[in-house]
Amino acid sequence: MNAIIISAILGVVMMYSGVLTKNTSAIRNVAIVGLIVLLGLNMAEGCGYQLFHINTKGMMSFEKYGLLFNSIAFASTLIYFLLSGRDVEKVGVYVAEYFALIFFILCGVAIVTSFNSLLLLFIGIEIISIPLYILTGADKRNLKSNEASLKYFLMGSFSTGIMLMGITLIFGATGSFMLKGIAPLVTGAADAPLNVWLVSGLLLLFISMAFKVSAAPFHFWTPDVYDGAPSVFTSFMATIVKAAIFVAFLRLFDGAYGEMKGAWQSIISITILLTLFIGNITAVFQQSVKRMLAYSSIAQAGFMLFALFGFNDFAKEGIILYAAAYSLATIGIFAILIKMKDYTFEGYNGLGKSQPVLAATNTIFLLSLAGIPLTAGFFAKYYMLAAAIKNGTQFWLVIFAVLCAAVSVYYYFRVIQSMYFKTGNAETATITPAFKYVLIVLAGIVILLGVFPQLLLNQMYF
Repeated sequence: MNAIIISAILGVVMMYSGVLTKNTSAIRNVAIVGLIVLLGLNMAEGCGYQLFHINTKGMMSFEKYGLLFNSIAFASTLIYFLLSGRDVEKVGVYVAEYFALIFFILCGVAIVTSFNSLLLLFIGIEIISIPLYILTGADKRNLKSNEASLKYFLMGSFSTGIMLMGITLIFGATGSFMLKGIAPLVTGAADAPLNVWLVSGLLLLFISMAFKVSAAPFHFWTPDVYDGAPSVFTSFMATIVKAAIFVAFLRLFDGAYGEMKGAWQSIISITILLTLFIGNITAVFQQSVKRMLAYSSIAQAGFMLFALFGFNDFAKEGIILYAAAYSLATIGIFAILIKMKDYTFEGYNGLGKSQPVLAATNTIFLLSLAGIPLTAGFFAKYYMLAAAIKNGTQFWLVIFAVLCAAVSVYYYFRVIQSMYFKTGNAETATITPAFKYVLIVLAGIVILLGVFPQLLLNQMYF
């Protein structure tokens, strides 16, 4: 509850800060301090210190698992502010409002990690989505940004309608919005005659959530939106937001789908197959690093879906580690991408000589996304595949995922090849020493989690 209320208050504070001062650096510093306070209070709640004691009538539950993910999301956002906060200032004139919208998104993140009611799931998803529509179109001078915002809004509204229809059908079939009220009826439906309304509602809910996480075949909006949005906001929506919705997806499966989880494995396996195949194959043919990362995010979603497929202790631990590894590495890659004058692969030619710190840290981040050992991404993928293997069915899907991971090495290494093995003069914006220091620290965290993943996972049990 600390995170929900404080993040909402900080969003309002950021809006008023834009009225009180036009100094964008001061606004950014207020946002950083506010985020540190938010992170501290969320961690305090994990230790049992609550500022607010509100009876939610069972509609929310603040467990260690959700609070740990909140801490990961807030810590990742803090690093995002430190690396890319100055770039947020350059997007447009409404700097305070941009930071305010990000805090409102974090409020939605805190809701979707703690919901026990389908109504609160819907509210949390919309609190996340609506500010993202605005941030996507923040660069009013760029027609691609305007187009991406409109496309995101229309497709997002369509998926919201599907979600509401699904929730309506589930309520009609069960008489409850609460997960604990739905689960027994879903469990009973596994042996009882088929309840068409209940199954239809669950299917529509699955489709709407698949849209939100860019799972195929509901991924078509992702490349255009990620490519058209200001890069600094693409970094945020592709990492923290996506990971949060996956945690909500997992919580939904745990609560509402009851003992029917096994019956959904065929649908999930097909979704994983399509997502991994489409994401990796299309990423291979991209000439823009930013667009390649957009398709890469679809492929990463395919691996995260293994948490739903396996749905065991490995899956729950894996999604936490994957959220941290993927978010940190992608934030670092986009922070460097934003500094580049040319977003094509050729634009990175010679970066290893002109900016050795940027090239070295970028290499670590790319290796992590590829799942190379000694990086956080390796253990993240390991836990996802181990969850599927422990499930004991459809082992072929694990083999296919490994082959797709091998394909991903190709397009990630294209960037590394450009930085170190091709001649050129990669042009970048002005790079400050502080920016390099934060990149080095971030790269160190990625390696640390790749060597000692239990440093993070043990926090689930203490």
